[in-house]
Amino acid sequence: MIVLYHKNYRVTKIVSIGIENVPDFSNRNIVGVILDFAQKYKDEILIWCDEREKDNLNLEVIPELFHHKKMMLSYSPSEENYLGKELGYFEDSPFIIINKTVKYATWQMSSHVGAIHTSVLEACKNDLKPERNLDYFLNSFARRGISHGLFCYSEPKLLISKSTFDTQPKASLSQQFRFAKQHYRIRWTFLLLLNLWLFEKRLPLGPFIKSFFYRKRELDTKLLDKIPLDSNKKIIEKGTVDVLIPTIGRKEYLLNVLNNLASQTYLPKNVIIVEQNPDTGSQSNLDYIRENKWPFVIKLHFTHQTGACNARNIGLSMIESEFAFFADDDIVFDNDLLEKAMEAFASTGNEVFLVACHLKTQKVTKQPPKQFTVFGAGHAFVKSACFEGVKFNMAYEFGFGEDNDFGMQLRNKGFDILYISTSRILHLKAPIGGFRTKPTLQWQDDEIQPKPSPTLMLFRLLYDSKEQISNYKSMIFIKNLNKSFVLNPFKYIKVFRQKWNRSVYWANKLKER
Repeated sequence: MIVLYHKNYRVTKIVSIGIENVPDFSNRNIVGVILDFAQKYKDEILIWCDEREKDNLNLEVIPELFHHKKMMLSYSPSEENYLGKELGYFEDSPFIIINKTVKYATWQMSSHVGAIHTSVLEACKNDLKPERNLDYFLNSFARRGISHGLFCYSEPKLLISKSTFDTQPKASLSQQFRFAKQHYRIRWTFLLLLNLWLFEKRLPLGPFIKSFFYRKRELDTKLLDKIPLDSNKKIIEKGTVDVLIPTIGRKEYLLNVLNNLASQTYLPKNVIIVEQNPDTGSQSNLDYIRENKWPFVIKLHFTHQTGACNARNIGLSMIESEFAFFADDDIVFDNDLLEKAMEAFASTGNEVFLVACHLKTQKVTKQPPKQFTVFGAGHAFVKSACFEGVKFNMAYEFGFGEDNDFGMQLRNKGFDILYISTSRILHLKAPIGGFRTKPTLQWQDDEIQPKPSPTLMLFRLLYDSKEQISNYKSMIFIKNLNKSFVLNPFKYIKVFRQKWNRSVYWANKLKER
């Protein structure tokens, strides 16, 4: 390991552990030293640390944290990060609000303290340019790398104890516009300007115009593929798997799923089926569960209460294996799906991941495992220990957003969500089943119908920053522009605000539940 202590982005001291004759590059810009050392020492962990945290750096735990090489860790105790709150005006992802108490997936890096494996820097050297500003360099690299299989985290374990200072360099407005221009589509630069004007009454034309003198930054998608993903973290002990399937009115489709599971090269221990039928007096019609012989135990729970949230919560309470596979009742998959899933747990060392799920009209592009922004309850594999204190929020029942809410609960407990494209699940989108009676929504009789859906708004209120919600409002307004806006823009804006406010009202009502 090599530790670079710095002050104001200049190296003040270099400490090497297990390496001899490391050159002294004190008083040089730290970004240049990082790039030089990455070429000279191609199989080491490189650490940067503000000199004020010298005695607080947790060197002993860092080799354990790097259970594979394709990782970039950082930590800032400050509430606000380098790019500041304005980032929410052009980034719509769960990587913005960082839970600083747990390991949290995010590309937002800090000069405060961090570490990376030199093999990652060496692989990407042609796309990394010297930068005087270490914070900008780190955020730029991580923002590009996270899309191509670089695992980026805020990791509080990098420090032994709570920091005695929490100052974090902040990007200027010019740097924020530059970052938007270099790492996002051009429309986001315009949207940043629009949002600043709409919600903060600022119109920074200078930084906006200046940003167009910078070129977009890319990262060769094949560079990181050269580094094998081979975790030494042991998360598999028993290796048992339970499958959870909610179902309603899809008898034949469910039978196909069960036959798919029965032909697996790696068999599940239990298959948990939560069957729903709102008709009072009805009973289960899944006769093949009793009549057929299955190479696993089938646990059937029948209920008259419909709803995916309730069904999955019932299923969660019935899981007893080390791992769980969340499945839908109308999917098709290869007979090695579970075997590959166990291999993915072992190679990534991660507790949660989604496999590629597609419709008949869609094609899956193979790519390396990467961090993902959403969670899907129909194609997810999760270590069961992650479920402690986590359940599907009933406020979303019969609406949208319960999957992502569940995913955010996992994130805030320190569990990352990955996307694995080497396995595929075909979602048939069965035309039968679903809700036999249309659910009654609290707002369905409102004179002004809420828009967006209150459940979608609820998710935003729970997990988004103020700026992200404002940006969401702008995007909905722009996407729904039509002829009525041209005919009467004042009326259009008035109705839009009424629908938005009604959505916020009902979202807060749901939140109280």
